Amino acid sequence: QVQLVESGGGLVQAGGSLRLSCAASGLTFSYYTMGWFRQAPGKEREFVAVISWVGSNADYADSVKGRFTISRDNVRNTVYLQMNSLNMEDTAVYYCAARFRATQKSSDSSSYNYWGQGTQVTVSS
Repeated sequence: QVQLVESGGGLVQAGGSLRLSCAASGLTFSYYTMGWFRQAPGKEREFVAVISWVGSNADYADSVKGRFTISRDNVRNTVYLQMNSLNMEDTAVYYCAARFRATQKSSDSSSYNYWGQGTQVTVSS
């Protein structure tokens, strides 16, 4: 019943921008911490960004700080990832994830309860 659906991925040139969305259903969205992760072919899934259920606390991987912004809309049950100044290293499948009452670090993918299907982001030169 819980479903996370990402959208907004696509092909962009280096230096460009893209905005990802993740629509959640089947859960009390405002109670969940929401995170973005990404996985490139042949690589492990890595943390990108997280925003707390309160919505005022956010954190980012060092590789995206200053370029990406995570936000959430608890009325629309949607979390966003605004990606600017994209480079080829950002190419990956991007996943949104949700967790509730977890004590692990928010960058720990194993602490998340639900995952979306992913959306492909490809950055070209």
